[in-house]
Amino acid sequence: MLITSLDNERVKKYIKLKQKKYRDLYSEFIIEGEHLVMEACKKGLVVELILEKDEVLPFNYPIVYVTDEILSKISTLESVPKVMALCKKLVEENPKERILMLDGIQDPGNLGTIIRSAVAFNIDTLILGEGTVDLYNPKVIRASQGMIFHLNIIARTLKNEILSLKAKEIPIYGTKVEYGLDVRHFREKDKRRFALIMGNEGQGVSEEILAMCDQFIYIEMNDVVESLNVAIACSIMLYEMNRSDDV
Repeated sequence: MLITSLDNERVKKYIKLKQKKYRDLYSEFIIEGEHLVMEACKKGLVVELILEKDEVLPFNYPIVYVTDEILSKISTLESVPKVMALCKKLVEENPKERILMLDGIQDPGNLGTIIRSAVAFNIDTLILGEGTVDLYNPKVIRASQGMIFHLNIIARTLKNEILSLKAKEIPIYGTKVEYGLDVRHFREKDKRRFALIMGNEGQGVSEEILAMCDQFIYIEMNDVVESLNVAIACSIMLYEMNRSDDV
């Protein structure tokens, strides 16, 4: 199938999916670029491939061929890729035992980077709390480098999830310097089951959520730097929580 008109209903839908309200309405989103499309194909999340005419991919999915002009209208990038895909949203599973919770992370680049680190350091569930940027924001997807397809990611009310995890005796760790424990001093047995909470770029973890934590943890730094970017801090925390005591 080759579509050449911007008035085509399929094309109109692709363009609408740039907006969160339509991504929520259809439970679908667009990804751009061969790497992301390949990752989504491997996980079986592709509804249909959207390709410039004459492009070929080695996957057995429905293909919609479109013109350069249409690709430009669908794309959110300055350099428009020749390969895109319409995908269905991720299936949400129940939280497991190595959990990262985000309290109001607003920057798409930060969320994408955090997702990559979560996969790298063996987090099995990412919980997006209130005020966190939409997982399917194109900038989040690009920053994740396709790692959104390799992690159980769910959107929940943090207070409810914390209560549920406490009932399962999973310890809740909040990031705060005052009265906190240096993350390097955690024992290996305390790294097997946990929920780590990282907070908003400017405000950190809310006081209401901190009050529900079992332990505060922090990253030891010198006095020159007041704070770290939340994605960098999260990566360090997750590295330490994944590190064996023998290392």
